[in-house]
Amino acid sequence: MADILPSIASPRDLKGLSLQELETLAREIRDFIISHVSQTGGHLASSLGTVEFTLAMHYVFDAPKDKFLWDVGHQSYTHKILTGRKGMFSTLRQSGGITPFINPKESPYDIFISGHSGNAIPAASGICETMSLAGCKNRVLAVIGDGSLSNGLTFEGLNFVGMKKQNLIVVLNDNKMFISQRVGAIADYLSRIMTSKKVREVREGIKGILKGIPLGGDTIYKIAKLIEGNLKGAVTEGLLFEELGFRYVGPIDGHKIGHLVEAFQNVSAMHEPIFLHIITQKGYGYTPAVRDPENFHGVGKFVRENGESASGSGALTYSDVFGKTLTRIARRDPRVVAISAAMTSGTGLKGFALKFPDRMYDVGIAEGHAVTMAAGMALYGLRPVVAIYSTFLQRSYDEIIHDVALQNAPVIFAVDRAGLVGPDGPTHHGVFDLAYFRSIPNMTVLVPRDQFMLERMLVHAFKIQGPTAIRYPRDSIVPAPLKPGNLRSGRAEILQEGSRLAVFCCGPLCYTVLEAVAGLEGVAIVDLVYAKPLDTETVRDKVKACGGRFVVVEDGCIHGGVGSAIMEALQDIGHPLRFRLLGVPDAFVEHGSLSQLRKSLGLDAAGIRKTVSELL
Repeated sequence: MADILPSIASPRDLKGLSLQELETLAREIRDFIISHVSQTGGHLASSLGTVEFTLAMHYVFDAPKDKFLWDVGHQSYTHKILTGRKGMFSTLRQSGGITPFINPKESPYDIFISGHSGNAIPAASGICETMSLAGCKNRVLAVIGDGSLSNGLTFEGLNFVGMKKQNLIVVLNDNKMFISQRVGAIADYLSRIMTSKKVREVREGIKGILKGIPLGGDTIYKIAKLIEGNLKGAVTEGLLFEELGFRYVGPIDGHKIGHLVEAFQNVSAMHEPIFLHIITQKGYGYTPAVRDPENFHGVGKFVRENGESASGSGALTYSDVFGKTLTRIARRDPRVVAISAAMTSGTGLKGFALKFPDRMYDVGIAEGHAVTMAAGMALYGLRPVVAIYSTFLQRSYDEIIHDVALQNAPVIFAVDRAGLVGPDGPTHHGVFDLAYFRSIPNMTVLVPRDQFMLERMLVHAFKIQGPTAIRYPRDSIVPAPLKPGNLRSGRAEILQEGSRLAVFCCGPLCYTVLEAVAGLEGVAIVDLVYAKPLDTETVRDKVKACGGRFVVVEDGCIHGGVGSAIMEALQDIGHPLRFRLLGVPDAFVEHGSLSQLRKSLGLDAAGIRKTVSELL
């Protein structure tokens, strides 16, 4: 039989296929994803688990008239392939290529941006209400992952949808047994049968008869409803969602096309909030990803035959250094605890968790809870370290202000993935942390230029009687770091003397600056070390000594960043200034390799040298 995938240009091309042909197509799509991601890198394991139910959704519903929202966009590769982007898949996550997540700028089938888990149900609720007011009868489906159920925004959305009885279908992709471990043929069969039109008609008829009994009819109906709920709950464990106002359906085997199509057809005839629980296997169909789904969640280029990394890179990262240093500190201090939000491995805390399982708290996708819990711990005797990626820590901005800083709680924030992160794009670049931390009273913000400084800063942070943030990038460590200087409280470090122009920098970009100005006479290089408090004295002295000429280089947004801090420090200097601020402009940076992005922003060695030379 000829391959089916080449003939699929849009979801309309699915409509005439048989169930057997859909099964064949699922195998072809899975093979297509593995082949392409092995060449580009990407989120493999999650997307391999969603092939069948994505096919079933597009087979039954009529996108984009029916709206599909994805809570976690890294599950959407099959959706992208079916909606006209198959021919561009070799450009996945590359500059100018298709995006790594869901983005409405890319396709009319992408309804709402995704990247930070938890927004799908609230957004779908808003779309449902808009469609209802317009008299539109099309359906809205929000696909969420099991991890989304640890996010407060998801439950805020569920609560409202159930209260308003909106015509929304929530599809739970459960690939880690987050809710229920009771999955089998009987549960699957009962769930599909209980949603069929005939069974629903019978149930509604019985309800009407019971309510019509003259004496005690309502009581009998309530008893019958209780029995129905308990019986259904015993099989599906869906009572929580029933209580929130949803009709719970599931669990359904997420890799049986026929069952999925039947379930979607049944719920498409219902006009009430539906919660459809689908069980999938992360990495399904590719043995290396099934064996190690954590590693294949987000993976670089790999050898398809065995799943081994094609780059062969085993270089130590800043996350590794952080995790090892914190473990060493924790051996000496039993008050030290670590908190993360569904990113224990990514933040380098796996070793800490193995060594101190009772002192490691992974709260799931609940960043706000992580921060406020840390505040409670810090104020009553523990020394919590909150390790979260910069982009996700944005979600807890209010908690950082209200619960930590306002009470001057000695919480340490290990801000991982700070700065540009490359192919994951604008939802994941960590470019705002310097600006938002700088705006908060009582905060100390440290920016290590290399692994040596990261170690010293983490040790030093435990001596600070207030909240402290240490921000570092996703990169591998510096291969040939400078000898560590003295970490003096609130003081910058002069890396190179000069009297013609000063370059102020922080973080690993200090090494890019050293490379950029090599051979240029009279250029001073200052590692700020602290983004807050700024070493105002050193900044003012150096600018005066260099005749008012300076450049600021930072891996974050220019507006409100360290460049802004320096301008604030110089506002009354009484000296003419010639300067340039290099960093991320007032725009969202798209996806691409780090080298490409830094070059485009003038943050590579050539760009920095050009700027410095123009001012000399």
